[in-house]
Amino acid sequence: MIDSACAQDDSEREFLVADLFSGAGGFSLAAHACGAKIAFAIENNRHASESYRQYFGVGNRSDAPCLYSEDILTLSADKIREKHFSEPGQCDLLLGGPPCQGFSTHRINNAGVDDPRNGLVYAYFDFVRALRPKAFLMENVPGILWSRHKNYLGKFYEQGLKAGYRLFDPVTLDARDYGVPQRRKRVFILGVDEGLDLGAFQWPPAPSHGSEKARTEDENLLPWVPCSTVFIEAVPDDPNDRHMNHGPELIEAFKRTPLNGGSRKDSGRILPCHENHDGHKDVYGRINPSEPAPTMTTACINPSKGRFVHPTEHHGITIRHAARIQTFPDEFVFHGGLIAAGAQIGNAVPVKLGMVLVKHIKSLIAEQEKSCSVVSDAA
Repeated sequence: MIDSACAQDDSEREFLVADLFSGAGGFSLAAHACGAKIAFAIENNRHASESYRQYFGVGNRSDAPCLYSEDILTLSADKIREKHFSEPGQCDLLLGGPPCQGFSTHRINNAGVDDPRNGLVYAYFDFVRALRPKAFLMENVPGILWSRHKNYLGKFYEQGLKAGYRLFDPVTLDARDYGVPQRRKRVFILGVDEGLDLGAFQWPPAPSHGSEKARTEDENLLPWVPCSTVFIEAVPDDPNDRHMNHGPELIEAFKRTPLNGGSRKDSGRILPCHENHDGHKDVYGRINPSEPAPTMTTACINPSKGRFVHPTEHHGITIRHAARIQTFPDEFVFHGGLIAAGAQIGNAVPVKLGMVLVKHIKSLIAEQEKSCSVVSDAA
């Protein structure tokens, strides 16, 4: 099914990628850093698409991706394929994670079952069928694996198999195991054209970092990366060097919270919602810079939503701190204000993790083409 792969004999050819539900561009950044050309991206959120547009120079540079700032359900996958690829199979890798709120672990009591947003998973697959990429990689939250969502996941796999793809089992990866200074678990589903010879290919790629216990079993593993380096001085005039404004009472609570990892209880701040149970221990807590940061959620700049207080200063983390934890470069600017920026950061794939995954998949496709070239030369 992958005749186009064997038809190319140029090891320096462009590695072509499309990015659906791209958000601000974490996956696109990762692919670009791996030498890929982003043919197009689709993102309906106006703030995220503006961040993507500005960073990648959409409309201003000839080498910029084409960005569709529209609802994916209104777009024709076939027409977009015709515009960017002369025939199916020319796209090497299709990236993207459909909006994950319907699968979030914060949604309980069967909330999220039959959530309309979950149907966007199938819109993603419309593009798989139209583009016929050599591989596709979908990212989502761990909640997608809950039994209540098995019908959606089962249908996704069914469609993939019918379309001629070999799908690997879902894998839950923790970003800190790949050099990201953050504890962040996400599910990744990889599909490859059944015509690809997998050879010795293993999925997922082996972790590069691990806990102290893991390192005693594998001496090649590096220690998890602490988040201390993200709290270095900000770049001058950085528009994302901003944090929430806090009232005097909250600032005093932060002052009472021990530095470098202190919790809400240490500050004596007890709200009515805290009185009848011992949960929510991390809210209003300080980040411990000697460890990987907590997961950057869509509310990561709001200390009332998690352990998002600066390690030593008396305020929440800035947009830039959160972006660095997600391994975005400092020159990347998030547009739309504090809340919108936090949402974009929390929804993104950590750039460094994305690079590991894209590079791993790219090596599989490159090895396939190398093998085809050897066979062609022998003939």
